[in-house]
Amino acid sequence: MTSRAALVTGASSGIGRAFARELASAGWTVTAVARGENRLRALVEDLGPGHRYLVADLSTPEGQRLVAAELVRRPVNLLVNNAGAAHHGPFTRTGPEDALASLHLGCDAVVTLAHAFLSGARRGDALINVSSTLGHAPAPGLAVYSAGKAFVTAFSEALWHEQRPLGVRVMALCPGPTSGGSGSAHHQDAPAALVQSPRTVVRTALRALDRRTRPTVVPGRANSLFVLAARLLPRRALLAMLSH
Repeated sequence: MTSRAALVTGASSGIGRAFARELASAGWTVTAVARGENRLRALVEDLGPGHRYLVADLSTPEGQRLVAAELVRRPVNLLVNNAGAAHHGPFTRTGPEDALASLHLGCDAVVTLAHAFLSGARRGDALINVSSTLGHAPAPGLAVYSAGKAFVTAFSEALWHEQRPLGVRVMALCPGPTSGGSGSAHHQDAPAALVQSPRTVVRTALRALDRRTRPTVVPGRANSLFVLAARLLPRRALLAMLSH
């Protein structure tokens, strides 16, 4: 039986690292992508023989082209677009270069890699774009991050509809705050009920992927209720709530 292959971006920590571990333990061959070679090498050594890593800065066009070319050269059955970064604080206290770099990483790279992957995807292949509950609830202090995640969610849902007749699965994974993460840990003072481990998030995503039912997955009942409330609350009330 041919081994299934996956490429995971942002694989050196948090949700990306958990994806790499869970997939490898399930028999997938993993290509781990991130900027830091030392952490990638340590991860791949821990995963065992047969796995690979690729050093790339996906906030740059060069890094995006490098990974896109890898997807064309070595097609995979699953792409996990997980790389992202958040800058906390008022928008004007972040330099425009940093804000744009986070969009290049969280949006441009997602589009570039999704296109490279889906252009050669076959029935049964799958794309997971890691978004956030903040893609449904814009957070003051995380303006660029939440706006970028809103893009990722909408983009993924549209792709889900486009690819469904072709038998290619697409998911927008929208976790809440995660323990031990960086970009996904939206609020340091988040209610405990909303916080999940990266491993829990990943296992929820992979179970939902097997069921092939819906375009958007929000791990955890409390986070699902948060997203529902975000849709129902008046916008001013929601923004006031998220600003605390």
